[in-house]
Amino acid sequence: MAKLPIFLSLFLLSNIGFTLEKEPRTMPARGMDKPLLGQILFFDNMLSLHGSQNCSSCHNPDKAFIDDRNTPANGIVSQGDDPTKYGKRNSPTMLYAKYSPDFHFDEQTKEYIGGQFWDGRAKNLKEQAGMPPIDPNEMGMPSKLEVAKRLYSLPMYQRFLSQFYGAEVWNSYESVYAAMEDAIATFQHEKKLLAPFDSKYDLYLSGKATLSELEEKGRKLFFDKSQTNCSSCHQLQSNANHKEETFTNYHYYNLGVPSNPKLIEINQFEPDFVDFGLFENPYVKGDEKQKGKFKTPTLRNVAVTAPYMHNGVFKNLKTVLLFLDSYNNPARKINPETGKPWERAEFEPTIAHEKLKAKPLTDDDIQALEAFLNTLTDERYQKIKP
Repeated sequence: MAKLPIFLSLFLLSNIGFTLEKEPRTMPARGMDKPLLGQILFFDNMLSLHGSQNCSSCHNPDKAFIDDRNTPANGIVSQGDDPTKYGKRNSPTMLYAKYSPDFHFDEQTKEYIGGQFWDGRAKNLKEQAGMPPIDPNEMGMPSKLEVAKRLYSLPMYQRFLSQFYGAEVWNSYESVYAAMEDAIATFQHEKKLLAPFDSKYDLYLSGKATLSELEEKGRKLFFDKSQTNCSSCHQLQSNANHKEETFTNYHYYNLGVPSNPKLIEINQFEPDFVDFGLFENPYVKGDEKQKGKFKTPTLRNVAVTAPYMHNGVFKNLKTVLLFLDSYNNPARKINPETGKPWERAEFEPTIAHEKLKAKPLTDDDIQALEAFLNTLTDERYQKIKP
């Protein structure tokens, strides 16, 4: 392709300062490609109404793609482009998101599977990419048309959207918006650093690392369905040593998680607010049995993606393990973060009691499981582990 004008090259380089992996400070030898275009869009504040945030605001690549900003919400939920507005669910990591299948109903299990977001309302990554810019609680753009106008206002986007999607992409704002969605989704699909599989656990699988005695005990506990319920929901592959295990089956369950008073306060919800989760997904068509269910998250990088659960109610990974054990262990009566008994579930009727059944765990078991989960931290994030 022809060389870019120097001013445009500098503009592009300034906008990829938040590079996800080491790249030379020049344009790629092959020229611009679609994943790089998606990466530039990912970091572009122009996609928010007041220009105050971009996709990485809620998914910081230096913090395992979660929201670590210092806001009144303290990471429980994300603050929007309008600082008076907040989301109602914790921003999950984007890492390994490409492995989630398209949202669908599985006739064999009679359960919903896949999609993006906690409730799967985006069928796939492409749909997901288009939702935050026009969400009033997130990036706040008034319409797809206004987003398309902003993209058209920059010669850079005029050139590269035409290059990858044809000159006809500008025939309608819908096609411009769809191209933006596709570019961002392509970036997520093709950037290796979004799914590196380079944790200590991965090195162990390839024979390049040895687990400690405690980590090995945790690994065995995790995969042993006669001892724990972990792998019932957090294992995708039938082979426990599969090299692309994402540690989620992408199904939806109600684990009886309590409400988060801080989330209710920050959003000024009524005290009895209930998040119905999957039930709010339009694809489930008002199926009451889906109330209170949320997608099983990946456990990769779980040690560095606090706070936990759909509403960020737990600050520590160990608390999550103790909470889940409380269903089977009468000794687990107290939430260590509050010093009080566990609160009632936000929504009780659909709690997955069968999935939660397991043998009671000892303190040593809890410690071993936590040690194993720490081995799922990718190399890039080892330095930010607690």
